Amino acid sequence: MGRVTKKKTQSAPPIDKLLKPACGVALAMLAYYFMKGMSSEIPRIDVNDQLALREVFFGEGSSGKDYAVLCHPEAKDGSVGLPVSSVFQDSNDDGSAPVEYRLIDCDHVLPDSGKTIYEKFKLNKKKRPTIFVSGKVGAPKQIPEKNLKTGAMLTKLLKQMLEPHAAKIEKAKDLKEKCLNKDVCGLLLKGGKPEPFVKHAMANLLGKYPSVQFASVDSTLLFVTNLEEYLPEYVAGEHRFVVFKKVSGGLAESDGRLKTSIIPLEDSLSFNSMNALVSNALNGKNLKKIPALPNIKTRTRKLEDAERQKRDRKKDQARRKAQEDQKPPQQTFSANDGSKEGRRLERERRRAEHNAKNNVKPKTPEEIAEMERKRRERMEEEAAKWKIEGDDSEGADEGTPFEEETEDEDSDGFDDLDDDEDDDEDVLDLD
Repeated sequence: MGRVTKKKTQSAPPIDKLLKPACGVALAMLAYYFMKGMSSEIPRIDVNDQLALREVFFGEGSSGKDYAVLCHPEAKDGSVGLPVSSVFQDSNDDGSAPVEYRLIDCDHVLPDSGKTIYEKFKLNKKKRPTIFVSGKVGAPKQIPEKNLKTGAMLTKLLKQMLEPHAAKIEKAKDLKEKCLNKDVCGLLLKGGKPEPFVKHAMANLLGKYPSVQFASVDSTLLFVTNLEEYLPEYVAGEHRFVVFKKVSGGLAESDGRLKTSIIPLEDSLSFNSMNALVSNALNGKNLKKIPALPNIKTRTRKLEDAERQKRDRKKDQARRKAQEDQKPPQQTFSANDGSKEGRRLERERRRAEHNAKNNVKPKTPEEIAEMERKRRERMEEEAAKWKIEGDDSEGADEGTPFEEETEDEDSDGFDDLDDDEDDDEDVLDLD
């Protein structure tokens, strides 16, 4: 049998060797929490400062900031007071939401109304923590309780509420209220899931043009009538972009009929092309009025066929107009075909040639009126020269009336032969 080796027992390391690393770790953790507490201290609003309250509640003042405010009672009599909500503290420590975090005592009674802040802005005290958003975004609006489970959820909601984003269009009402009724609106017609570069382009446009409303519509499911014929034809997977600028009117009856104009993007989709389009719309360049407002309908084959027919008619009209513009004016009728229109065009052509050859300038209306006045004077002078006066002498023979003739009415124009014979007998009778 082989020899069995005995295991050597190992002794524990000395405590002095572990003490130094443990102290280093403890000091590092203390320093971390100390610095975290120093950097994450949330300011408190002075409830007696009316200007500060109006700035936080209504966004009045030059700061133009948005605020996320936690209702937190102020410590009294030198006590420590209640701890700040961990959800609110974590969101503040994250720092990615575009808000200023503040604390306020919502039990304070406002002197103007005699109501507490809870009562003034109808905040539900039972929902804890009680957090509201106010400032530039508007009057205080309480955060729903479902978004207050973690600091990350609160931060996400604040970003959605306060960061600029494109409005989602799903109905005709949304299109009118969120886009067409705005002064300038950029509409993205998505042909599928947007690529990252499209998202970045829209985000950059939202940051560069805060006064412009941006919106998007899913073209795979929805069809925008009275607009599609002005845009490139729909192809699955390809996105289109158009900018609206309101001409006049509004949604209220007193505003009158809403009218708008468009600039469609005909180039490839990119930030530069979209930026140039929005800039032209703001400067009023290349705008085209449309006769009817766009509308939202479900995409069907029937609507696509009708839109394709409109597109073909527009192409035919443009082609015919281009052909007519290429023809010289005198070649509209190649020859005088004897018709009224042909003779008129022939006269106009000869007149134009004569005027161009002899450097004849068209006469002004005053010159034409003067020529007409002189012509009438000459006509009156010639008419005076050739004027003939009629005979006014009295006693002229007027002829013998038919009734005063010497012959009788019953005479037939022949003499009586018997009477002539009697006369002859009287003259020649010798016996």
